[in-house]
Amino acid sequence: MKKLLFVLLAIMGLQGFVAAQQRYAVIDTKYVLDKIPEYKDADKRLQSISAQWQKEIDDRQDQLDKMYKNYDAEQFMLTDELKKKREDELFVREKEVRDLQKRRFGYEGDLFKERQRLVKPIQDKVYNAIQKLALARSYDFVLDKSEGITIIFADPKLDKSDDLLKEMGIKF
Repeated sequence: MKKLLFVLLAIMGLQGFVAAQQRYAVIDTKYVLDKIPEYKDADKRLQSISAQWQKEIDDRQDQLDKMYKNYDAEQFMLTDELKKKREDELFVREKEVRDLQKRRFGYEGDLFKERQRLVKPIQDKVYNAIQKLALARSYDFVLDKSEGITIIFADPKLDKSDDLLKEMGIKF
């Protein structure tokens, strides 16, 4: 029984020793990206494009709303044939607005493609710098604490975001 207890304690001790030997760093990629001028420019460009496309959709929706109001006001005076024609026109316009919204903001829509074009090269640059930093400093893990990652506490001395910015040649 004593031998079993001794073996269990030895195994637990070795696990603690192995865990202590692992090196890791914590990086806040949102913080890093916010310090990169190209990323800020790309983000502003995306916001501008998004606002422009949203205005286009809102304008079309306003026109559609006016058409509905006019139809509601006039429907009692219209023949069945004219009602059907107006309803079909409303249906087509409503579908156009939905299709435009999907094309601009939907999954793999224009905004997604624009984000890929403008932001992905910057993200790749950061990822490559992280790999370089991790290899140079022999980190076993590099954890990202930005946006929803499940790090509850990160010792500030482990945060290597400023080192990453230096590695990338970015002044902060």
